[in-house]
Amino acid sequence: MGMKYTARDFCVLVTLAAVLPAGAQTTVPPAAYVASGNSALPASPPTSDDPQDSILTIRKRVDEVNVLFIATDRHGKFVRNLGQTDFSILDDHKPVQSIINFRRETDLPLKVGLLVDVSGSVHSRFQFEQDAATGFLQHIIRPGFDKAFVLGFNSRQQMAQDFTDKVSLLSASIQRLHEGGGTALYDAIYSACHDKLIKEQSDHPMRKALIILSDGEDNQSEHTRAQAIEMAQRAEVLIYAISTDDSGLVLRGDRILEQLADATGGRAFFPYKMKDITHSFAAIEDELRSQYVVSYKPSEFDADGRYRSIEITALKKDMQVRARKGYYAPRD
Repeated sequence: MGMKYTARDFCVLVTLAAVLPAGAQTTVPPAAYVASGNSALPASPPTSDDPQDSILTIRKRVDEVNVLFIATDRHGKFVRNLGQTDFSILDDHKPVQSIINFRRETDLPLKVGLLVDVSGSVHSRFQFEQDAATGFLQHIIRPGFDKAFVLGFNSRQQMAQDFTDKVSLLSASIQRLHEGGGTALYDAIYSACHDKLIKEQSDHPMRKALIILSDGEDNQSEHTRAQAIEMAQRAEVLIYAISTDDSGLVLRGDRILEQLADATGGRAFFPYKMKDITHSFAAIEDELRSQYVVSYKPSEFDADGRYRSIEITALKKDMQVRARKGYYAPRD
């Protein structure tokens, strides 16, 4: 994973915060790992078509897990005054052994990847989406504190702007993108997590997230959806997706975006009107600043490399929690 760990205090950010090896310094992932309340992928490892030799594996023993999550009321508003006794936490369907730390996190450094679908299928609202994405980065990136990169993708990927805290460079790179070609969404997610975000390390906690602008249709990826999700989970990345489909219907691509976001603890948005795209970006910005983080020791933990589910439930009535669905234990 692209983070340092600690057996003391410590990751999603969705993206996202898997597990922390004892003895190292910690990094907190991007915005939570939370179940989005929409239809979700089952809490199980990717299917057997995933080549294991293509997956990064942590070799050190870990026995602490760090999870960022969001709590909302029945109206969808953030609830920011809760304590650890307001939640039930299950790891691998069992109560956790102990809670090491619980706190609210509102001001962590951000490491954000903006993935912009430039395939021919997104033509109708492309310019407006570019402008909305530019405005989002102008609001959320704080020079000297946060960093972002911009990746355009169709059947191939183009790193329009590598990690920087200079909003002028990020804005210019977004405006340089031109649409056309097929779509390799899963490859773009896999590469962004594997090549950029999993390698991001810091002596201080951080939040890692991917913001995807796409219609969700993939017709040219070499990686599967399951592989893309697994790599995002291993990189502790929170995925936010904004659909570029303006048909007003719930299409296959919309369901895919929902699954990608839900599996990593993020959220999918389906703006029908162009002005709603700006509102979607504003909601993402708010979520990235409205997190809780819990660090715990799982019970009956084995460093066997298998997938372990995470279930965080609010004990108060009408309270919803969004958190990532699980993590991969390392192997001894």
